[in-house]
Amino acid sequence: MIFKLFIAHVYFFVSLAFLVGDTHAKQLNGFDLIAIEKPRVLGKANNYLNEPPETVTSSHCERSAGGRHDYYSEGDYWWPDPENPDGPFIRRDGETYPELFLDHRLAMVRLSELVGTLTSAYLITEDERYAAHAVTHLEAWFVQNSTKMNPSLLYGQAIQGRYKGRSIGIIDTLHLAEVARSAKILCSSPSFSTSSQVGVRQWFQTYLTWINTHEYGIREKNHPNNHGVCWSLQAASFADFVGEDEILQWIREQFKSVYLQEMMDESGGFPAELARTKPYGYSLFVIDAMAGVAQIVSTEADDLWEFQLPDGRGMHRGMKFILPYIEDKSAWPFPRDIMYWEEWPVRHPSLLFAGLHYEDAHYLNVWKNLEADPETFEVKRNLPLRHPLLWVPGN
Repeated sequence: MIFKLFIAHVYFFVSLAFLVGDTHAKQLNGFDLIAIEKPRVLGKANNYLNEPPETVTSSHCERSAGGRHDYYSEGDYWWPDPENPDGPFIRRDGETYPELFLDHRLAMVRLSELVGTLTSAYLITEDERYAAHAVTHLEAWFVQNSTKMNPSLLYGQAIQGRYKGRSIGIIDTLHLAEVARSAKILCSSPSFSTSSQVGVRQWFQTYLTWINTHEYGIREKNHPNNHGVCWSLQAASFADFVGEDEILQWIREQFKSVYLQEMMDESGGFPAELARTKPYGYSLFVIDAMAGVAQIVSTEADDLWEFQLPDGRGMHRGMKFILPYIEDKSAWPFPRDIMYWEEWPVRHPSLLFAGLHYEDAHYLNVWKNLEADPETFEVKRNLPLRHPLLWVPGN
């Protein structure tokens, strides 16, 4: 554990040196990520200093089969059956039922927003106020016995009359990816005590083991669409935090042999997402998740941004597929999304990561001119990486 804490300290100071120094990003037509992010981050962070923690214990749904410390959510696209109002719910793909229990989802998205923003502010300023308040939220969610969440997801995406929980509910914890990343960075702060660091790491280690061994996790891990990619995105962030190199290596191979080989078509699109009733939103979602995976698990010797199959399929082709439709949504050649068509696109992390990796200022300019803080919950729940300074420490 002492060695891991030492590594975390080294990581932070190297990252901070990059952040405050001259960067390659600044050479791309004057693109300066810190200058872009600083007003937004600090404006929000100063407001968040007064926000108290709200964990899963702050509310409970009477329909949940779990206890007070268990996360609970309900499937978005399941509705009462008009022919059998008291019977099991039926599926209406792409149409969100308006009376879902959302408290735990909202609390988790709030956690990722608060901790991600406060940690970003700490990276910019080195002001311990931001780190200390971020740690307060981490301790409430993952350390304190009275308020912490159980490190499992038995009751996610439940369906009334059918399931108490489902494997695909694991996608809800995608919003913990930036929380784990923030915790890794905050390990160098004196505000994050050794005992709290141990507690937070242990929580993420336990949850990572659960999603890698429980039948729900195994099923989600091998799900042949955005769910599988999102399993890898969160598992990558957790594994990077706790030092599980074998899982990172598995994800690298899965990225090549499944996400590219089996899920991406020759044009760079993802047919499983294009077949949905919200093909535009799901296409944006999956390429962002792919980009997040590539950003976390790539190494100098195994760069997933540069990797291509023999026929050319890879991240570059995937980005070339989606970019024209981000720039001009009216050119989208597939059906319009059944809901939330107007709310997309926003500042997608795939644009930023691709622009930096491919040294292409065009991607960066498109990213910079999009909405950075969307308010619609449907958009936020499908945009888990919203704090770029956490993921681009060298720029």
